[in-house]
Amino acid sequence: MRGITAILVLLSASVVAAGETVKTSGEAQRAAHPSPIPVPDRIEAIVVTASPLAAAGGEFPGSLSVVDGSDLSLLNHSHIQQALVRVPGANISRGNGQEYLPALRSPVLTGAGACGSVLSMQDNLPLFPAGFCNINELFAAHSEAAERVEVIRGPAGTLHGAGAMHGVINVVGPSARSEEETRLRAEAGPEDRWKLGLRSSADTQKGSILSSALSLGQDGGYRAQSGFDQQKLSLVFRSAVSGDVTRFTGTNLEQETAGYVVGEDAYRDDALRRSNPDPDAFRNVRTARLSHSLTRALGSGFELDITPYVRWGEMAFLQHFLPGQPLEQTGYRSAGFRADIQSDLSATTRVIGGLDAEVTHASLRQSQSEPASGSDFLRETLPVGLHYDYRVDAAQLSPFVLAALSPSEQLSLELGLRLEGLRYDYDNRMLSGRTREDGSACGFGGCRYNRPADRTDDFANWSPHAGVTYEWMPEQQLFVNLAHGYRAPQATELYRLQRDQSVAELDSEALRSIEFGLRGRAPRWRYELVGFAMEKRNVIFRDADFFNRSGASTSHQGVELALGLQLAPRWSLDLSASYAEHRYRDDRLLDGLPVDGKLVDSAPRVFGSTRLSWVPDESSRLELEWQHQGRYYTDPLNLHGYPGHDLLNLRAERRLGAGWSVALRLLNLTDEHYAERADYSSFAGDRYFPGEPRALYGEVALLF
Repeated sequence: MRGITAILVLLSASVVAAGETVKTSGEAQRAAHPSPIPVPDRIEAIVVTASPLAAAGGEFPGSLSVVDGSDLSLLNHSHIQQALVRVPGANISRGNGQEYLPALRSPVLTGAGACGSVLSMQDNLPLFPAGFCNINELFAAHSEAAERVEVIRGPAGTLHGAGAMHGVINVVGPSARSEEETRLRAEAGPEDRWKLGLRSSADTQKGSILSSALSLGQDGGYRAQSGFDQQKLSLVFRSAVSGDVTRFTGTNLEQETAGYVVGEDAYRDDALRRSNPDPDAFRNVRTARLSHSLTRALGSGFELDITPYVRWGEMAFLQHFLPGQPLEQTGYRSAGFRADIQSDLSATTRVIGGLDAEVTHASLRQSQSEPASGSDFLRETLPVGLHYDYRVDAAQLSPFVLAALSPSEQLSLELGLRLEGLRYDYDNRMLSGRTREDGSACGFGGCRYNRPADRTDDFANWSPHAGVTYEWMPEQQLFVNLAHGYRAPQATELYRLQRDQSVAELDSEALRSIEFGLRGRAPRWRYELVGFAMEKRNVIFRDADFFNRSGASTSHQGVELALGLQLAPRWSLDLSASYAEHRYRDDRLLDGLPVDGKLVDSAPRVFGSTRLSWVPDESSRLELEWQHQGRYYTDPLNLHGYPGHDLLNLRAERRLGAGWSVALRLLNLTDEHYAERADYSSFAGDRYFPGEPRALYGEVALLF
């Protein structure tokens, strides 16, 4: 941490030395280029992801980023990664179509133990049930119609519970506002790409408001047989009588999937980068969510907030990356509520107590329709027919309490504790063991896939939190945050086993974190500078025998900087930068060599983005974006790597009057040959998801 501390001191000194003469970049852009979507102030924003106590009083004692409506409008993103690249510490690895691998103050998370480490939400409700995560969860959020995206960097288990180990990404969807005009947006680009967005609001005769947002999209895919069709709908109803808000979101994604291209620097080859070695692969996903939020004053200063909800989802996914290419079919139905009661006990003390509860019924089937290609061993151990067929009933109960103390106007303290219990009741619908579907044995010692017998599993986790915020100068804050995150084993890690493993004795992953931050603003600049150190234990992984195990450890240290400077009255510069080291800290051996002390693969030390904006008049805005991805290793022994890349994107929008506006987006301006993700496999060698070539998109929008 000595090097990190030195960087922290130097950067903070340079920021404090900046001038103080004009508006911050975000404020100036919003003043000169107003958006139809209200945008919260970047420092004083009341955000639902942050602590409800911080929103009601002092500042949030942690690392919080907001991608606001103005930026989302300019981006009109085709993939959530294009928005999250503006968040320090977020390094989302884009896959084909709408797929991605998450990274938030972490390496790119992949394999066993990956999903469920970053909590993905919309309107403060998790997108997927606890214990049944999907690595691509954000494709179920209606981010195309979002008013903003809120990100907590670092563990937030006390605030949000299961899955918030590395942080939280919360998509804030459309709200019900009577003053909102109807807006139609249409965009077209190369490879038969088009998008259509429609938003509108209507007042009922009794004064209630119904808002709707529809997003349609099609992408032919720049790689062979890699396109998708996507539809999303959000409805929001606000009652004029009670003020209650009812929300519905439905999504549908039908996607052809492209796999890795293989070979050293294959992403540089013009023919290979457009090829698809898995032309039959696909992923079809449907989701729906319904919630009802209400707030009631209970008397004596107490206030109740409660949001009951139901969820439904199903997915069919051809696992093209596995031998035999089995088909996975999953589904879930869940219902629950989030509730809290808060009150001011005194002028300096505010307390909130709450309870989150959820029940889920989920299922998984995996089957193979054709014999596996390759060796006799693969054909014999990967039989045609059903591999898994099980159901899991789960129940989650999670009480929590938070207290905020303000000993002085400058100092605020926040303390919190959450206890979460999660139970799985697993029902195997096939014969137990590693046989074929009909009970016959596979050769070469048995079938690869092993089905555990019926069982129940229980997990309990504590999550304490303590934070301090101190305003050492007007508009300048110092914060220190101690937090604990956790991740219970997911159902697939417990019950989709292989080879001789009939029972997975897994513990919950745990992460301890300390962070120190400075943030502030002046008329000419704004910043947030954070140094952090984290230690993760009981990391779940798959060993060389294909067993799911826990017990690995990793360490994570880094510095993050968000900086905005007003260079001139109409010119501004925004920077989101991260430097971090993620290392293995356990005694595992790989190919007879220790991994302890090695850098975790898929974890660049340096990455981030810089945006130069020009607002020439009240009707125009231009932005030049530089994205930097540093070098990283692609294997745990640090023997293979990817050199990194730099991308330039140019975006421009202009209002034409009478409600019309146009926009252009030129992505990958220099037509860089790069990889969205690089990996190394002992079976295939170097492999890549090639990045997209230069592409120009045009948009027309109408307000009426």
